[in-house]
Amino acid sequence: MSTDEQIKELVKQKYSEIALQDKTTNESSCCGSGCCSTEVYNIMSDDYTQLEGYNPDADLGLGCGLPTQFAKIKKGDVVIDLGAGAGNDCFIARQETGETGKVIGIDFTPAMIEKARINAEKLQFHNVEFRQGDIEQMPVTANVADVVVSNCVLNLVPNKDGVIKEIFRVLKPGGHFSISDIVLQGALPASIQEAAEMYAGCVSGAIQKQTYLELIETNGFKNITIQREKTITIPDDILSNYLSKAEIAAFRAGETGIYSITVFAEKPADAACCPPGCC
Repeated sequence: MSTDEQIKELVKQKYSEIALQDKTTNESSCCGSGCCSTEVYNIMSDDYTQLEGYNPDADLGLGCGLPTQFAKIKKGDVVIDLGAGAGNDCFIARQETGETGKVIGIDFTPAMIEKARINAEKLQFHNVEFRQGDIEQMPVTANVADVVVSNCVLNLVPNKDGVIKEIFRVLKPGGHFSISDIVLQGALPASIQEAAEMYAGCVSGAIQKQTYLELIETNGFKNITIQREKTITIPDDILSNYLSKAEIAAFRAGETGIYSITVFAEKPADAACCPPGCC
C-alpha cells in the first residue's frame, strides 16, 4: 500500500482525529446522523460497560475484544497495554492490579496520550502511567511486565514480528500476554487491501491467522491458546465504498474470513531477555 513510515503516519493522523471526538461522535461519524453503519474502525468493538474499572470517558468505541477479561491479572502485577488509546483497558487492568500494582499504557499518538493522562488525573490513579512511543521499540526496559495486553493494535503495525519480539523482551520470565487482534483466513479483494481507511480500520493490515500464531511461537512463546474467537462481518454500506454489488456478493460467497481472536501466550520461566536468535 505504502512504505512503513507512510502507513504509520496514516494511522497516527486517523487516531489523532478519533482522540479529539467522543464515543458518540465516533459511532455516528460515517454519516453524522446514525443513518448507516459505523466506520470500519469501530464495527468490531465489544461492550466494556459491565467490567469493573470501566470509565466512559476512556471508551472511544475502539477495539475488537476484551483482552483484560482474559489476561489473568493479579494484585500487584505490572501490566503494559499496547496502543492504550484514551486509557480504557488500562483502567480495567488497574482494577485488577489494585493500588500495589502498576499499569503502563503505550500509544503512538500524542493526542491519545494527552486524553489518557487527563482521564487518569480525573480518576486520581497514581499507578497508571502513559508513555508515548512506538510499540516496535517500546519505551520500557526489559523484564518489567508480568502481563501485556493489547486490543486491536498489532494489525495496525507494519512490523508485527518486531512487536512480538518487543513483547517478549519487556515481559518477565514466566510472564504472559493476552492480546485481541484481527486476523484473516483467505485473501481480501485488492481494492480493500489497498484502501487506507481499511488499514486504519484494522482490516487490510491484518495477516493470516496461521501466520500470526506461528510468529508468536517462533519468537519463543509457549502455551499459546486462543481464548476467544468471533467472526467480523463488514456491513455492505462500508464495503460499497470499495466494491461493486457483484463484488460484494462474490466476497460474501467466498471463503475469506475476518476474525477477532484473543490469544494468550507465556514467556518461559527460564527464558533469556529476548527471543531466540536475537542475542
